[in-house]
Amino acid sequence: MALSTLLLSAAAGFVGGAMNALAGGGTFATLPSLLALGLPANVANATSNVALLPGAATSAWTFRDELAPLSGVRVRMLAAITFAGGLIGSALLVLTPSDAFDVIIPWLVLYAFVVLAFGKRAAAWLQRRVTIGPGALMAAQAALGVYGGYFGGGVGMMMTATYGLLAGHSPRALFAPRTLMLAVANAAAALVFVAAGMVRWTAGLPMLLGAIAGGWAGAHVGKRLPAGAVRAWTLLVTGATTLVFFWRAYG
Repeated sequence: MALSTLLLSAAAGFVGGAMNALAGGGTFATLPSLLALGLPANVANATSNVALLPGAATSAWTFRDELAPLSGVRVRMLAAITFAGGLIGSALLVLTPSDAFDVIIPWLVLYAFVVLAFGKRAAAWLQRRVTIGPGALMAAQAALGVYGGYFGGGVGMMMTATYGLLAGHSPRALFAPRTLMLAVANAAAALVFVAAGMVRWTAGLPMLLGAIAGGWAGAHVGKRLPAGAVRAWTLLVTGATTLVFFWRAYG
C-alpha cells in the first residue's frame, strides 16, 4: 500500500479510537475511510470493527476504576449479555446482506440523539410513573450487543443514550461501562469476522495501531473533561452523525 494510504488508515483509526473513548461513534471515522480505499461495504465494516477493538480495550482499561453496577445489574452480567449479542449480530452479518440495514441505521442513530438530548427529563418522567428494573436494562443491552456485532455504527452513543434513559446517569458517568461494553461487543464480532476471513489486514493493521493511540489519548482527555463538555461533545457528534446517515440512506 502507498504511504498516503497507510497514513490515511492510521489517522482514521486514531480519530475513531478517540471518538469511541469520548462519545462513541468511532465507526463513522473508520468505515468511510475504508470505503474510500475501495473495500466492499461488508469487508470494510468487519475490518473497521477489528481495527477499533484494541483502542476500545485501551479506553476500557483506563476507565476500569470507575466501573460500578448499573440499575442494580453487575458489570460482568452486562458484559456476558453483550458478548453473546455480539456473536449473534456478527454471525448475521456474515450470513446475510447488509443493504436493508442502511435504511434502518439513520433511525437508530436519531433515537440516540433524541434520547441524549432529552434523556434526563425522560428518565425522571419515566421513573415517576414506572419502575425501571434490571430486566429492562438487560433486554436493552442484549439488543445493543446484537447491533454492535452486526454493524456497530453509533452503538457507543446508543449505549450512552439507553443507559441515561434506563439508569438516569449522565454521559460522563457512563464512560466506564460504555467503553467496556463497546470493547466486549467488538471482541465478540472480531472472533467471527477473523474466522470468516472478512478482515482486510493491509488496511486494518495501520488503522488498528492508530486506534490504540487514539483510544488512549481520548480516554485520558475524557477523564479530565467536565460533564457539561462531554454532553455537548456527545450531542454534537450524534447530531452530525444522524444527518450524515440520513443523507447517505435517503439523499
